[in-house]
Amino acid sequence: MLAAQSLELRKDILSLIKRANGGHTGGCLSSIDILVGLYFHALRIDPAMPRDPGRDRFVMSKGHSAEGLYCVLAKAGFFPALVLEQYGRFDSTLYGHPTMNVPGVEMPTGALGHGLAVGVGMALAAKRDGASYRTFVLMGDGEQAEGSVWEAAMAGSHYGLDNLVGIVDYNGLQISGKVDDVMRLSPLGDRWAAFGWKVVQIDGNDMGQVIGALDSVPAKAGSPTLILARTIKGKGVSFIENQVAWHHKVPTDEQYAQAMRELDTAIASAREARV
Repeated sequence: MLAAQSLELRKDILSLIKRANGGHTGGCLSSIDILVGLYFHALRIDPAMPRDPGRDRFVMSKGHSAEGLYCVLAKAGFFPALVLEQYGRFDSTLYGHPTMNVPGVEMPTGALGHGLAVGVGMALAAKRDGASYRTFVLMGDGEQAEGSVWEAAMAGSHYGLDNLVGIVDYNGLQISGKVDDVMRLSPLGDRWAAFGWKVVQIDGNDMGQVIGALDSVPAKAGSPTLILARTIKGKGVSFIENQVAWHHKVPTDEQYAQAMRELDTAIASAREARV
């Protein structure tokens, strides 16, 4: 029932953003299926022991989509759901970008381009310590224009980090417009492959494909894996989907009510289909 859970979390995200009067709506909705696949299927983690040395590591490099991460962490049990109501308040630990004051967060993120480099360090440490934990890093597509991403990509393949998984939320839009208009990435899969990564291309809003890709890692022994997840910005709400204006936007009361109706209908269908 992970697909239904993703839809329910979309409601949580919109409620959080509406309540706080701010948030990165589009990117949260495009990446939530990936987060659900990670936290409720793939990651070897225990919310009761968030610093367990043997835990899998997850780095939310696209830290501006913190609202989605917070909702998932609460659902997974890292902190009570009531804490979400504090998001955006002056005295809250839930900032607009994740910090290590939040249980389950591995590193502060939001300055794009840094997450993969830290992930390389985590994965390399595991190799040298003989530890079995894996490191997953979720990046945005606009983030791929950062040179530090490609320095980290070179290092990941150089050290043969098959315990490292990069994931790109490839929704094609960033705050300035279409990603390829701002800085052309295509063919992005070929570029990652040229840097020595085994590339797995999926529909990142299809839960079956997300789970299949996560279950396949490492996709090639001796090489890091890059899951290129094609997504739709604002996925799940008709008037938000594929609209660059919704990179950072708050729904009106009428829009919020419509979004809730659409998601409730989709949840009912997902539950009936048992997905």
